[in-house]
Amino acid sequence: MDNKKIIIIAIIILIIVGGILFVVLTSQNYERVEITPNGTTIEIPANKTKFDGDIESVKVWNWDKGLLVTYNSYEDDSLIRASEMGFNSLNKIVTNGEKQNIDGFTCYVINADELLEVHVFNLIKVNYNGKFYCIPLSNQTTHDNILICCKDKDIAVHMAKSVEYKNVYHEKPGLNKTLSKVENMTDDLKSKASDLANNTNLSSIQSTIEDKTGLNLNDAKSKVEQYTGKLPI
Repeated sequence: MDNKKIIIIAIIILIIVGGILFVVLTSQNYERVEITPNGTTIEIPANKTKFDGDIESVKVWNWDKGLLVTYNSYEDDSLIRASEMGFNSLNKIVTNGEKQNIDGFTCYVINADELLEVHVFNLIKVNYNGKFYCIPLSNQTTHDNILICCKDKDIAVHMAKSVEYKNVYHEKPGLNKTLSKVENMTDDLKSKASDLANNTNLSSIQSTIEDKTGLNLNDAKSKVEQYTGKLPI
């Protein structure tokens, strides 16, 4: 084999090795996490993503190219859900962006600076710039609400495709508590009303009124009936 062929083969091998290294170094690995305890899961960028915290069922993750915000309305058993209002406000900012369809997902393109206005529930101070590709997802069966925002639209789409929904809340956890409180209050009110009716001495009340006014209520009633007819009392 002459030197020319050896050089050509070496170049081809280098190109192949370089291509493999490029794919390995630039490919994104993912890990699966639960966004609802024992329920819905999603894949997030591995070894890069940080869980920032949970505020009344609103959870936030972030990495160098984006963030993930999730909320499950059935996980939050408070009656007035400030967290839900915060999540919806963030959603409104996103849906004001340029609407696109990417691989079957509705995606909104926004300027990352817009997220600085909300600071993502004060959990993280986002330092992103440029375009963000945001995909909002919701599932009425599992009650999961998901917002994926990423500078790399391929990562955003991969994450959206990776969601595996699982319903773990078959009824609103706070509903039973609320109904129980209402029932207890109702029973208590009924009991107090019954005690009041049973213990009230109407003759004593009439006597007290007559003492205060100087009137005989029975005489007054009789006189009024002469002019108006029988009173319904």
